Amino acid sequence: MPGDGVRGRGHRSVLPFRAVPAEVRLLRQATAAQLGRWGVPHATEETELVVTELATNVIKHVGEGTSATLVLEWEGERLRVEVHDKSHSVPSPSVADCDAECGRGLHLLTAVTASWGAVATALGKAVWCEIELADGVSCRRVARAVDALENYSGSVGAALRGRHRDMALEEAAIELIADLLHWSAASGHDPEEFLDQAQMHYEADARAV
Repeated sequence: MPGDGVRGRGHRSVLPFRAVPAEVRLLRQATAAQLGRWGVPHATEETELVVTELATNVIKHVGEGTSATLVLEWEGERLRVEVHDKSHSVPSPSVADCDAECGRGLHLLTAVTASWGAVATALGKAVWCEIELADGVSCRRVARAVDALENYSGSVGAALRGRHRDMALEEAAIELIADLLHWSAASGHDPEEFLDQAQMHYEADARAV
């Protein structure tokens, strides 16, 4: 799985991979890094577990070395994890009753996710899971911040990937904060008071988690 295989587009990340054990470890690392960039690192443990299970199932039931794709998509208080492969065999919850080896994996998905399912695609199938993000207030604020920064800076777009995109967002955040301080001063307010009030809101949200 090449390092630049992550294509960030809003709150969606697509990672092509080859179904071999070594790639599963890289997928977990890429997942943790992406969740950190999105500001939802508290979901890392569950998401890594789901990613490991889905990728391992491709190795076991589709074939080692086959091409597959991991899709991470975050919207609101749900994180969606999808793995696409070229097999047309679509699993269902009832399989868990008759296939012990696959059944353990399906029961695991049921236990750690809010919901899961599988659908046929033009090229094969996709198995998806949705993970509930407990920190709802923080998630909503982070989502709004990412949207604002992407809209604020014209340099942040689909052409930027990985660390380059992170750096662009960081620069946009600094410029946005500076502009807001200029606006507060021009409007007759005290910029430091604005910063103090923002800090109070942040600390109140953090205590509520």
